[in-house]
Amino acid sequence: MTDPRDSAPAGQEIPHHQQTEDYGGGHIKARHGRINAWLLVVYLVLFVWALYYGYTYWGGLGPGLDLTR
Repeated sequence: MTDPRDSAPAGQEIPHHQQTEDYGGGHIKARHGRINAWLLVVYLVLFVWALYYGYTYWGGLGPGLDLTR
């Protein structure tokens, strides 16, 4: 069940202090929100690089799957 204090009435924005959760006695704070666009770009670049690296340095597509026939 949800706590009525956690949800805001329809049409109202939740204040910043209610969007964070504290863990470890206040040493760690977690905020619910969106992932920044630059971080998504970094994830995409790392994924493309991993595919390139895996294909180039680990021997292509695998035994019997070479595309140069």
